[in-house]
Amino acid sequence: MMNEEIKVQEVNEGLPRIGSPAPQFESVTTHGTIQLSDYKGSWVILFSHPADFTPVCTTEFMAFQEIYPQLRELNTELLGLSIDSVHSHIAWVRNVEEKFGVKIEFPVIADLNKDVAMKYGMIMPGESDTSTSRAVFVIDPNQVVRAIIYYPLSAGRNMDEILRLIESLQTSDEHGVATPANWRKGEKVIVPPAATQEMAEERMKEEGIECVDWYFCKKELK
Repeated sequence: MMNEEIKVQEVNEGLPRIGSPAPQFESVTTHGTIQLSDYKGSWVILFSHPADFTPVCTTEFMAFQEIYPQLRELNTELLGLSIDSVHSHIAWVRNVEEKFGVKIEFPVIADLNKDVAMKYGMIMPGESDTSTSRAVFVIDPNQVVRAIIYYPLSAGRNMDEILRLIESLQTSDEHGVATPANWRKGEKVIVPPAATQEMAEERMKEEGIECVDWYFCKKELK
């Protein structure tokens, strides 16, 4: 039991937290050697997949490529990763283009030494020590981790939610608001609750804001 607890601690020791600086790295990719710092000033979606030449991962890579132009319009870059060699990555993305007609245009990190996977806690206890989970890390232009999503190996990711998440974070940053459940760009946003009784009373009368009560108010963004 003690050995299992130590192993779990070692696997997760580098797990970042939302709001903390993104762990820096330099890695070989299908587009050459990159550093995370190369992307400062842009949003980054760093995602891991269990292995090349696997069916669920293949569907995910094609789906990520489908939304890549939309992400670029949102000043957001994609970085894929698995514990495979760069030659395996190249062979796989070439195979995806040949068999499915989809050209993968974003870099795929070859993390054979598990450096990035360990820093980001991408390997789950109890899983293969060479298969990264389906993790998604959203990193903002200041290289701060803003969101983390984990999926089990059996479930492919939802690209609509990843796009929605980026739009939500960018909207919140720009306008100082929050977004409700199932929010889509263009819909009403949540106004931060009043901090004092006086502000609460004023909020209920404020023009352009719809309040159910002092703590629950929405507005349209112009």
